[in-house]
Amino acid sequence: MSTQIVFASKNPPIGTQFSSESELGHMIAAQKEYFLSDVTKKVDFRVQQLKRLKKLIRQHEQALLEALHKDLGKAPMEGYLTEIMLVINEINYSIKKLKSWAKPKYIENNFFLSPATSKIYYEPFGVCLIIAPWNYPILLSLRPLISAICGGNCVTLKCSEQAPNVNSVILEMINQHFPTEYICAIDCGPHETEKLTSSGYDFIFYTGNANTGKAIMKTAADSITPVVLELGGKSPCIVDESADVTLAAKRLVWGKFMNAGQTCVAPDYVYVHISRKSELIKALENQIVKVYGKDPINNPDFGKIINPQKFQRLIDLLSEAKIIWGGNYDEEKLKIEPTLVEVDSFNEKLMKEEIFGPILPILVYKDLDILISNLKKLPKSLALYQFSKDKEPLQKINKSISFGGGCVNDCVMQITNKFLPFGGVGQSGFGSYVGEEGFKTFSHAKSIVERKRFMLFDFLPVMPPYTESKFKLLKILAKLFGY
Repeated sequence: MSTQIVFASKNPPIGTQFSSESELGHMIAAQKEYFLSDVTKKVDFRVQQLKRLKKLIRQHEQALLEALHKDLGKAPMEGYLTEIMLVINEINYSIKKLKSWAKPKYIENNFFLSPATSKIYYEPFGVCLIIAPWNYPILLSLRPLISAICGGNCVTLKCSEQAPNVNSVILEMINQHFPTEYICAIDCGPHETEKLTSSGYDFIFYTGNANTGKAIMKTAADSITPVVLELGGKSPCIVDESADVTLAAKRLVWGKFMNAGQTCVAPDYVYVHISRKSELIKALENQIVKVYGKDPINNPDFGKIINPQKFQRLIDLLSEAKIIWGGNYDEEKLKIEPTLVEVDSFNEKLMKEEIFGPILPILVYKDLDILISNLKKLPKSLALYQFSKDKEPLQKINKSISFGGGCVNDCVMQITNKFLPFGGVGQSGFGSYVGEEGFKTFSHAKSIVERKRFMLFDFLPVMPPYTESKFKLLKILAKLFGY
């Protein structure tokens, strides 16, 4: 598949295809030149671009929702709730707060600098590459784009070719209304994406799987390009003996099965205390029927798997599973109904990799300390969820286990809070964004000390020649002022 670069209206019209290497090189060079003009560093300019993006999303809202339905089978309400609404909320918040975020921050001085002024200036990295995934193709394309705009960068937005309908709308929305030397959306496959990461960008932001993330890091290392990786992993959910099982089932079914389970922060599996296992399974079954009916495959509110390859992978995982409820599928519709599976250990096929589909393994535990010890040995997950009425186990889990973020008595909702940073740790990625954290992620914090003409430092015994008496006096002063 050759790279398709679509230029703004002053250039060739949307849909024109170009030769990969030459057009890509020209586009990156143009973005670097535009960035050097310092136009994007003006805060008022950034605010105007955020307002423009918001207006464009509103204008293309219906087209985006229809495209989501074609690509992922998302009901319009689910598409609006989980993608468009969160993006608009983020833009509104960023418009309101950007000027305060971008102001130089005054920092306290130490004794040897007095009198002086210390500040942190936030400056953009330059030309950024954002590589977006297919599972939330609006949210996970435009949310990091918002952060990059807030930071004052130029951006190449690489949309996912696996969500072609949403991809097409975003390309049109961006490339017809933003100068390509400022923001350009492109459409290309994995091979061309590999070339992108070695094309001289100043910053790379990637959301996707760990293997691609590792490859991007290796490429970026050659040019010492900063990288943020938003990956996934097997995010656990723990339901203890004190939990409200009905509430847990209600929120688990919503968090796990929306977008047909294709959510990076979805609970990948559930550990339930052995005394509540039967009760939880029954509550989950009842909640699935309540939400999606007895025939979820034909329910328009339940989504589909993105493509035949990923559908077949999930069917293969199910082939060796002990199914408790569900398990039916329709290959033509690319739908697998919400499925509950009983699992005895992590040696089973389902537990070897992130599921990323509407299959929920259920395991039991007896002793929380043993469970915590076992979970600590696993790769660090992007999320962790806990259902409990007892504060002690909640605190024990949070203090003992490292993970990206999570919820207590709910799941997935942590990503909706614009005041909270979102990101992984360890094998689930590194770096975070959303709100002010997103602004900082796409900015370099430049430290500046502004010294006065006459300073205390000038009168201290720090200049050569280094005599014994000076050294003694320096040690006395250093100890006195905490050095």
